[in-house]
Amino acid sequence: MKAPKIDKTAISPFDDYCDGYGCPGAQGLGYVSVLKVSTGTVKKTDDTLLDGIVTYDKGECADAYVGQINMLTASSFCGLAGQVWGHDIAIHEDIYNNKIQPLFSVEQYNGSMLDVYDAAPLIEAGKNLFGTESNRRFPLLPGSHVICANKSVTAYRPQADEALKEGEGYGVWSFIAISLSADRDHCSDLFIEDAGIWTKNDSEEDLKAFLEAHRKAVVWSVTECGNDSHVVFDRTYVAFSYSIMKPGEIGTAVTVAPYATLARKAVPSKGFYGLNDMQLNDWLADLDLPRIK
Repeated sequence: MKAPKIDKTAISPFDDYCDGYGCPGAQGLGYVSVLKVSTGTVKKTDDTLLDGIVTYDKGECADAYVGQINMLTASSFCGLAGQVWGHDIAIHEDIYNNKIQPLFSVEQYNGSMLDVYDAAPLIEAGKNLFGTESNRRFPLLPGSHVICANKSVTAYRPQADEALKEGEGYGVWSFIAISLSADRDHCSDLFIEDAGIWTKNDSEEDLKAFLEAHRKAVVWSVTECGNDSHVVFDRTYVAFSYSIMKPGEIGTAVTVAPYATLARKAVPSKGFYGLNDMQLNDWLADLDLPRIK
């Protein structure tokens, strides 16, 4: 593939570890955005602050592993020097082959329709890059400083069925969405993160139904932000995570999109820009790696 006008090369100085964007020693001016949503729960102790730290850490370690990093908050775009892992590079097969269908469509400020897709392929792609806590692949360097689009929420579920106080609930949830600009030579892709506390009941079915409906509120915010900057989006990917806590537990829901540079060993034999022509399974085969579901 011909190199783009802006250098998007994003290779970390470490063989086995990805690193945060802007850290010393990286090759290239670019970065890679990776999507993740997760939750964690823990039995409440007598120290709520520490409980929150532990549940957040559990969320970082669940699914795609982003544990042991110094997470720095950014708000929240993938710009001209960035690429989305699983969509622009190491493209997930379901996206490459148009196997996924829109969940729904919404109208944008200019009258065009924005198709909204399940972000599950991008979530899976991120897991195959970083690995999991028990099967680490190219995780972020332990102790690294990593800029991330992120939000979180923490809540406590009381032991007894009683009136909930502020900050209490039955469950926690989080969303991540990435909207790809229709003009990516001049406009940024937009991240939206959302998180909240479920207070109605302890029904997982009801919480999931709420979240499926809430996707439209998340996408509404996309179209409003597009209107603000007069940016038209080509498509949106959205995913959520949730947990119903047991009585006496604290839960945290985390939504994270690290801006990373790739471990040197994660770069395929064709070089960094070879990733733009590779599907995720091609990348795995090139590196002789099994797939993580």
